[in-house]
Amino acid sequence: MPNIKPISDLRNYSAVLEDVTVGSPVYLTKNGHGCYTIMDINEQEEMSRKARKYDKMVAELEVMKMLNEGLASANEEGWIDEDSMRLHFKERFENE
Repeated sequence: MPNIKPISDLRNYSAVLEDVTVGSPVYLTKNGHGCYTIMDINEQEEMSRKARKYDKMVAELEVMKMLNEGLASANEEGWIDEDSMRLHFKERFENE
């Protein structure tokens, strides 16, 4: 069950902080709407670590998808030799 308190309870912040534990943050409301979360710093650091790991995995999957598309394209349309590839990229990036 979520621990929800009005923001006015922060007048006695030590009582609010006593309710904060790992896995049990305190949600503060303002005018009946969620406004803030107070959570254990260890839990927040773990969430940040997981978010960074997730972002890295998403980027790796995107690169693998692009490599797979390139491989499929090369198999369908044919491979080019090294000189043609160098010329292609030289022309492409020369104007940038």
